[in-house]
Amino acid sequence: MILPHTGRALADATPVPYWLDRPERPDPLPPLHGTHPADLLVVGGGYGGLWSALLAKRADPQRDVLLVEAGTCGWAASGRNGGFCAASLTHGLANGVARFPDEIDELERLGRENLDAIAATIAEYDIDCDFARTGELSVAVAPYQLAGLAEDAGLARRHGHRVRLLDADEVRAEVDSPTYLGGSWDADRVAMLDPARLAWGLRRACLTLGVRIHEHTRVTGLRREGAGLRADTLGSPSSRPAGRATGEGGMPGVVRARQVVLATNAFPPLLRRLRARTVPVYDYALMTEPLTGAQRASIGWRNRQGLADTGNQFHYYRITDDGRILFGGYDAVYHYGNRVAPELAQRQATFTALAEHFFTTFPQLAGLRFSHRWGGVIDTCTRFCAYFGTAYGGRLAYASGYTGLGVGATRFGARVMLDLLAGGSTPLTRLDLVRRAPLPFPPEPVRAAGIHLTRWSLARADAHDGRRNHWLRTLDRLGLGFDS
Repeated sequence: MILPHTGRALADATPVPYWLDRPERPDPLPPLHGTHPADLLVVGGGYGGLWSALLAKRADPQRDVLLVEAGTCGWAASGRNGGFCAASLTHGLANGVARFPDEIDELERLGRENLDAIAATIAEYDIDCDFARTGELSVAVAPYQLAGLAEDAGLARRHGHRVRLLDADEVRAEVDSPTYLGGSWDADRVAMLDPARLAWGLRRACLTLGVRIHEHTRVTGLRREGAGLRADTLGSPSSRPAGRATGEGGMPGVVRARQVVLATNAFPPLLRRLRARTVPVYDYALMTEPLTGAQRASIGWRNRQGLADTGNQFHYYRITDDGRILFGGYDAVYHYGNRVAPELAQRQATFTALAEHFFTTFPQLAGLRFSHRWGGVIDTCTRFCAYFGTAYGGRLAYASGYTGLGVGATRFGARVMLDLLAGGSTPLTRLDLVRRAPLPFPPEPVRAAGIHLTRWSLARADAHDGRRNHWLRTLDRLGLGFDS
C-alpha cells in the first residue's frame, strides 16, 4: 500500500543525479579530432580511467597519457553512486572468503592500503569531496537478520576489523528508526564522500600533471596497427547534454597508442570477449531536500555513517554534509540483451517503492520532499567483484565487474591494469583475484530468464524469513547468483 504522502514527496523531484546537478560542475573539455599519438590511451573517464591516467602519469611524468570519454568525466556511475568508498576489493569479506580463501588476508591488507592511498591522494591534490571515514552501519530490519549480523561480525573480527554489534536501543541511539532491531558498525573500513566531486577532483589532478583529456569523444573501434593500437573516435559538440554518449555524427579522430587501458565498465565493451562476462544492471536512488534542525534531531545520525539493511534486496543510504538523505538500492533491474538507454534511468515504480520504504524507515520525516530522483547502470559479473585481463598481445588491459563497490576498488583496478601493461610478474598480477576470470553469463534468452528468476527468488526469500528456494540454493552451490 502506497503511503498517502509518497506522491507529494516525489512530485517535484528533478530527474537527474543530485551530485551532478550543481554549479561547480566543470566546463566540458573539447572533443578530439584529427590524429594523435600517445604512449597510453585511456578509454573511459570514470574512476577507473581517471585513476589509471593519474597513476600512470605520477609513475612516469614523461609518459604521454591521453584520456577520452564519451560524455563528460564522472557523468555515469562514478558521479551518481551513493558515495560509499569501501576498503573491500571483493564486494565484502564474506564474498572474498568464499571465492579467494587462500589469499583473503592479502586482499584485505591491499584493500586497507588502497583506502589509505585514496585518502592521501584526496589530501595531496586538495580534492574537496567531503571524504570522512565514518564506517558503515549494517542494520537488521527483520528478526531472522540478527543471526546473520552476528555471524558477519564474527567473521570480520577474525580478519582484523573493528566491528561493534549493537542491540536495538544502541543502534537507534546512532540512527533512530522504528524498523531497526539491531546493527553492526564497522568503524573504519568505509569512508563516505561526494562522488562527483571526487571524479572532478581526479580530473583536475590529471590535467595538472599533463594528462590530455578529451570529452564527448566516443571510441568506435580498436585494432592493431604496427607495434601499437589504433583507436577510431567520433567527437560530438561539447554542448551536447551531459550523460549522453556521442551519436553517429561528429568529428572523426584517430589515436595511435602504444598501450590502451579499457575502463568502460557497464557500457558495451569494445572487446567481444567481455560481452558475456559483464551485464549492466540498473540501480536507482532518491535524494531529499535538506532536513530542518528538528527533523535532523528526530533521527540522530550524528556520526554520519553509511547505512545498509541486510535483506537480499537491500537499501543503502547516507546523509550529506548539507543534511540531505540519499536513499537507494532495493531494485536491481536488468533489461533484455544487455540494453542500456537514457530513458531507462527513470523508473517511476521503483521511485515510488523507494519513497514508501524511506517513510517506513523514518516515519518521523513525513512531509519531507525529494529534490532529485535518478538511476543508471552498474557493471556486475558472476563473482560480484572486479575481474581483469589483457588483449592484443598485452597491449590493452581491462577491468570490469565491480558490482557497485567501485568507488574504492577502481583505484586498485587501475594499479592492476598498469601492472598488466608493464608485463612480467608482480605481486598484484600473481593474485588469484587477477588471474582467474568469472564464469560467463549464458546467452539470451536464458540470461534474462535466469536473472529475473533470481531477482524474484531473492524477493521471495526476503518475504519468508530469508529462506532460500531451490533455485537460490543451486546458485549457491555453483558459486553464482545475483544480488542487488
